[in-house]
Amino acid sequence: MKVIVIGAGISGLTCANYLQNSGIQTLILEQAAAPGGVSTSWKRKGYTFEGGIHWLIGAKESIPLHDIWIETGALQENNPVYFKDPIYTLVDDKGQMPLYRDLHGLELTGWRDRLALRILKFHLLCFDGFHQPIKDIKGVKTKYPRPYSLWEYIKMGGAAMISPSLVMHSARCYARRFKNPRIRALLGAVVEPSINALSLIYTLSTFAMGDSGYPKGGSLQMARNMASRFESRGGQIRYRTSVEEVFRTDAGWSVRVGGEVFQADAVVISMDARTAIDKLFKTPIQDKWAQKMRKGLRTTQCIFLGVGVKADLSAWPRSMQIVLPEPLHAAGQTYKTIVVNNYADVKEYAPEGCSVITCLLHGPTYAWWKAAKEEGTYEAKKKELMAAFLKAIGKVIPVIEEQADVTDVATPLTYERYCSTFEGSYMSDWPPFQPLFRAPYRYEHGLYFTGQRTAYSGGLPPSAQSARLTAQYVCRDLDVEFVPHD
Repeated sequence: MKVIVIGAGISGLTCANYLQNSGIQTLILEQAAAPGGVSTSWKRKGYTFEGGIHWLIGAKESIPLHDIWIETGALQENNPVYFKDPIYTLVDDKGQMPLYRDLHGLELTGWRDRLALRILKFHLLCFDGFHQPIKDIKGVKTKYPRPYSLWEYIKMGGAAMISPSLVMHSARCYARRFKNPRIRALLGAVVEPSINALSLIYTLSTFAMGDSGYPKGGSLQMARNMASRFESRGGQIRYRTSVEEVFRTDAGWSVRVGGEVFQADAVVISMDARTAIDKLFKTPIQDKWAQKMRKGLRTTQCIFLGVGVKADLSAWPRSMQIVLPEPLHAAGQTYKTIVVNNYADVKEYAPEGCSVITCLLHGPTYAWWKAAKEEGTYEAKKKELMAAFLKAIGKVIPVIEEQADVTDVATPLTYERYCSTFEGSYMSDWPPFQPLFRAPYRYEHGLYFTGQRTAYSGGLPPSAQSARLTAQYVCRDLDVEFVPHD
């Protein structure tokens, strides 16, 4: 049996590892020069810029998702997990205010927010123990079955009861329950404020349960671990290989790469599903789910800013929500607050005595940058943005502007170029009032979809879960026993 997986992102590597371990010869075709997809990092003149993971759900051993990270080799002895606390620290003209995993200290902010804080703690209590179950599909033969546990779902009943109401509000709306603007600003750092409040509560609950840590070496080390495990099992990865077409033949399914045609018993599309349904087929897929994806998908776009600083920033918090003295104007958007990640405590990310900071500016800027590209002002505007960013953050942390050594800017066009993501987005948005969407993992016999774009809202958990399920669909269709681990 032979299967081709398109894309060596986290989902593609997960699916390929399971298939290869199940005895199916698997080939990954990846357009970039390294594994990881949008979950990756890169080096610039001795500095490492983390462009993917900020926290990893399933880092805690008791969380079921942890099993996938172990089975695929994502977490090994070479990348132990660091669990930061506080998770964010507000930095404004009043000083610093931390947000701890257990919300300790927020009750000291005033009596007016006691009710809102009690409601928040109640919601986190409802989500205590909540997790995405790792289960088997119907009809698959597996060496190590994961039996359905009714008790497992009963324990998550509290989360199921409050989730519908949380989906009806945005994270920004939820934060407005607090009168204290500093608490609202802190909660705005956890998730993008425009998505629904369920995402906010779920994320906070993972921190409260002692999960969501940062693995040493970040996203690139994790992706390399997965690629290494896959290749050690006999799998193959062809980098710098961009798939142009997927088509059916009498012998099964095939993919076209330049002048080459690769035939296989099955093809798994692990690249951006929104891009794939229009670009990979001679006739774009017009099924109801594909039309729904085209119509309803709201992308999460960002501008990545990285700065290597010739100074030790270890006195500053690891993750900061900074209230800017003056707004930062970037790509047609205005930012009064910015989230800055400080990697001063990760010594291998910078030369001795130096530090790295990164910042993501969220907003629908793809069209703005595309217009700049067409006008021939793209590179100039990236330089202007970095200069404006350094000036803005320099008013809060002067040494960053004064000692900036290396800078880097990645726009949505960068994500589009290297990862073929739709509108240069790194994940899908799950706005309020919108029902949960999921594309079919098994499109038809021999053709499958997997990855974070197949379900809202995105991120690493759905990447891993969808990949495991997709691997099981392939095994079931090919009448092969699914073997998750040795």
